[in-house]
Amino acid sequence: MKKHFAYAFLLIFLLQQACLFVQVEAGDGFIRTRGIHFMLNGDPFYANGFNAYWLMYFAADPSQRSKVTDAFREASSHGLTVARTWAFSDGGYRPLQYAPGSYNEDMFKGLDFVISEARRYGIKVILSFANNYESFGGKKQYVNWARSHGQYLNSDDDFFRNSAVKGYYKNHIMTVLNRYNRFSGVVYKNDPTIMAWELMNEPRCTSDHSGRTIQAWATEMASYVKSIDRNHLLEVGLEGFYGQTTPQRRNLNPNFDIGTDFIANNRIPGIDFATAHAYPDQWVTNSNDQGQLSFLNNWLDSHIQDAQYILRKPLLITEFGKSSKDSGFSSYQRDLLYNTVYYKIYSSAKRGGAAAGGLFWQLLSEGMNSFGDGYEIILSQNPSTANLIAQQSHKLYQIRKMFARMRNIQRWKRAKAARRGDWTDRNKGKRIGN
Repeated sequence: MKKHFAYAFLLIFLLQQACLFVQVEAGDGFIRTRGIHFMLNGDPFYANGFNAYWLMYFAADPSQRSKVTDAFREASSHGLTVARTWAFSDGGYRPLQYAPGSYNEDMFKGLDFVISEARRYGIKVILSFANNYESFGGKKQYVNWARSHGQYLNSDDDFFRNSAVKGYYKNHIMTVLNRYNRFSGVVYKNDPTIMAWELMNEPRCTSDHSGRTIQAWATEMASYVKSIDRNHLLEVGLEGFYGQTTPQRRNLNPNFDIGTDFIANNRIPGIDFATAHAYPDQWVTNSNDQGQLSFLNNWLDSHIQDAQYILRKPLLITEFGKSSKDSGFSSYQRDLLYNTVYYKIYSSAKRGGAAAGGLFWQLLSEGMNSFGDGYEIILSQNPSTANLIAQQSHKLYQIRKMFARMRNIQRWKRAKAARRGDWTDRNKGKRIGN
């Protein structure tokens, strides 16, 4: 009886929520936001997805492209809807950008292939413009380029401050947004396969704990992106650490300060949704598995609440995972972490809340074991985790379907009322019967 009552209550709630969505009718395939929800073609959109930073790198070599296709095929078969990957590779070995404004066409064709394959398998992509870290170049490479052109820079954090460096970065943004895809024939900024752009993977500015440096940089760059591309959503790339805007929340942070502010950074005009990452095994290393799960529960609860009630924007958990390289690792403990993340997202989503999905780190195809970092999931080799992933996809799909059904009921009622009104108008003053 309780189950039936709960289901009836959910239907009533969804019907109320559907009333909020009926005005959104755009059918162009772009994901947009409406309040705390993502919308796709008039219906709420929920993202069960994955990270695969390596996609462009493999796709640049035609002999390795099957790995990319395999990843999307496997992801699609498990109901995954969003992939997050790099749209950067700066300097170093086989770069996308080998000097400021100079690009390797083979690598760009690799990114073209990634986007076209994602489209073929019905998967949206989030593309990140740059890295905070040295892998694939990162902010360090940009600063070194500026130094080689006569700029005197003290720190890699000058990436966020120096006008020459910011010019290089803006040029990269402009180049990516205006890229013509050699496979699909669609310019990136016009391609609905792309869900969103990300300013940087995990931006950090440890030389300014106040958060003002990243706040100013993200404000400037968000405005720049939107001046070129109004079709796509934009997010900062944040891990979710709280800053000076919310001192009462800072006790939730792990014990380090990296110059970002979850609330202030996500309030920037042009930033369409909030992001958080979740790595208890890295962040609270002095805790056991139970302590790490407790941290995770509090971390997720606070970010979902703040996205819903303070930011009034959707929230994606854009990275989470547990490393198999941790001492005492078991797939059971990893599944507990996945289940915790997925349950929090589903619980919020079914209530019409701000949590809109999660992207695990990271998906690999078979035969890529050398790319494993401990967090990798090869779906065919990790059956218990793969099953959790597929279950979450199904549950989020059911919520989307329920909202769509409720929206159709509202449409039917409006059409019926309109027909009744037309009939009344046509027969006004006419005698009915004998």
